[in-house]
Amino acid sequence: MNSPCSAWLFVAPALVVLGVFFLLPVLAALVLSLTDYDLYALADIRNLRFVGLGNYWELLHRPLFWSALGHTVYFVAAGVPLSMGASLGAAMLLNSPLARCKPLLRTALFAPVVTTVVAVAVIWRYLFNTRYGMTNYMLDLVGIQPVDWLGDPHWAMPTIIAFAVWKNFGYNMIIFLAGLQAIPPELYEAARIDGASAWRQFRHITLPMLKPTMLMVGILTVSGYFQLFAEPYVMTEGGPLQSTVSVLYLMYDEGFKWWNLGSASAVAFLLFLIMFAVTALMLRLSRRGDEP
Repeated sequence: MNSPCSAWLFVAPALVVLGVFFLLPVLAALVLSLTDYDLYALADIRNLRFVGLGNYWELLHRPLFWSALGHTVYFVAAGVPLSMGASLGAAMLLNSPLARCKPLLRTALFAPVVTTVVAVAVIWRYLFNTRYGMTNYMLDLVGIQPVDWLGDPHWAMPTIIAFAVWKNFGYNMIIFLAGLQAIPPELYEAARIDGASAWRQFRHITLPMLKPTMLMVGILTVSGYFQLFAEPYVMTEGGPLQSTVSVLYLMYDEGFKWWNLGSASAVAFLLFLIMFAVTALMLRLSRRGDEP
């Protein structure tokens, strides 16, 4: 048996799994997005009609879609820098020679990532409860009036952003820590000999050496935050006044609440196109920054 055939034989099981559980569902969802597949079509396939780009056209003229997209962009624009900043800060803390009990600290900071969203969301709902939450209790001690964190449209999304950052920053922290440990210590030693301050070392050594890592973390974080769903679903159920409805939450409502599966599939592909465009823009800006 020649080498190319052997290689294809070894990868065939993985390709079959990817084809059955990824490629086929994606193609099926694409076909659904071009139809009016709903509860009536689910009961009788003869009620299914091909509508072409009608679902996409209807979504683009629907105020709720643009509102959900605005909430999602707000979540990404605020959450991604906060998450990456917290991750980089925690990674630098763990990488510092002055840090003690590093394994315990690393485990504690990473623990929220592997904790069930529903369980920690319940705890956060108690912490931010208007009447008996710990957050409002601490504010009351310094003379600040209680805030309706999850019931006020102005505060609901910032609360969800804080929860998401706390829940997810540990994953990026591990990636940043690996990037920091790959930086040659000789660079910092030479900089200290030349009299460079800690800020200059961070600016001229750490950040440039972490640029590929930051690009990867940025793309992963942006892609993950565009798929906002679990946090508002558990904490606010899209409220108050639909102020925390994201694009993915809208897709869930369309597909599993109203059974408009064609419209839900169209929402999914519109979100994919937006994420693809943002990722391509990030890669292009990164390449432009590398040019002399």
